[in-house]
Amino acid sequence: MSVQHEPVQRADFDQYMVPNYAPAAFIPVRGEGSRVWDQSGRELIDFAGGIAVNSLGHAHPALVQALTEQANRIWHVSNVFTNEPALRLARKLVEATFAERVFLANSGAEANEAAFKLARRYACDVHGPEKYEIIAASNSFHGRTLFTVNVGGQPKYSDGFGPKIEGITHVPFNDLEALKAAISDKTCAVVLEPVQGEGGVLPADKAYLEGARALCDQHKALLVFDEVQSGMGRSGELFAYMHYGVVPDILSSAKSLGGGFPIGAMLTTSEIAKHLSVGTHGTTYGGNPLASAVAGAVLDVINTPEVLSGIKAKHERFKARLLELGAKYGIFTEVRGLGLLIGAQLADAWKGKAKDVLNAAEKEAVMVLQAGPDVVRFAPSLVIPDADIDEGLDRLERAIAKLTQQ
Repeated sequence: MSVQHEPVQRADFDQYMVPNYAPAAFIPVRGEGSRVWDQSGRELIDFAGGIAVNSLGHAHPALVQALTEQANRIWHVSNVFTNEPALRLARKLVEATFAERVFLANSGAEANEAAFKLARRYACDVHGPEKYEIIAASNSFHGRTLFTVNVGGQPKYSDGFGPKIEGITHVPFNDLEALKAAISDKTCAVVLEPVQGEGGVLPADKAYLEGARALCDQHKALLVFDEVQSGMGRSGELFAYMHYGVVPDILSSAKSLGGGFPIGAMLTTSEIAKHLSVGTHGTTYGGNPLASAVAGAVLDVINTPEVLSGIKAKHERFKARLLELGAKYGIFTEVRGLGLLIGAQLADAWKGKAKDVLNAAEKEAVMVLQAGPDVVRFAPSLVIPDADIDEGLDRLERAIAKLTQQ
């Protein structure tokens, strides 16, 4: 039995919603695999992936099954009790990573909030209240709560909300000397994205992350990796830290973890985790059975040699064609990223026009993203068929051809 819904249209957004977003003119209503249909029935190829969230595309049978089976069992019990899907997911995450303990939340911002609070609590307990300073990277992005937006290195997001949270310093990304100059015995944590997502799809240098690890050890600070965007297979490894061979003390995950169902996770060691003792931190919905069941299914599908090696192959397929387009139309100067988190840097003549590329692409029925005004970003399904990659890039080429002719 399907429910009859009142008709809605894009104009309703402007009438009813807080105006903090400027969504596209069309409304996606159905998705299957790497394709999406809007209200008029138009089909688009999805290279945006809900901003690196739909890790297995739309309506993946394994996820639909996990969700519906769990929906018929139990939805929510709160953290006064534990639940089976949360325990299964936590065990799988521990078995697959450096971690020994898991905290489940509902979003990347919440996972980071927990990570940063834990880092401060650990330092306070072990070293004393003076050790609370956090060092993060310029142009980083860690979420929109007051704490996470202040740790993020983009003042445009943190200005105008009253006094800033104290004890947070920003240094240029990939600059080890700058980090060395900033770190001290008052530093409780160094927070880095192994690949800066919103900052322009910038992978860290291996030597930089190795140097950061050594500096943290030297100054008894924790190394925190924000893998909200780079994690869960996105890089071609289960987590990007594995690609670099640099192990953090705390790691945050979300986005691809739930394949489209809201969930976040903070991973850490037993030694550090014990400082979040009963009552020190919490969440009403975190570890919800529905989200945990879906995330468990996502992990089962992604964490296989076939899928992970497929992601690396698909990266090469994207990159080769994007470089070709860049040269042919003089639009991209560089294509960078790991796995299926890819950024195409716009040439000087196109600086600031990422949004124009995005709009032109949509007119040719392909959805892409931007990462700042100068980078076109691709974060498709990790199992996107090669035929969809090729067709989507054909559509993108048509969009670029039209743009360059104008």
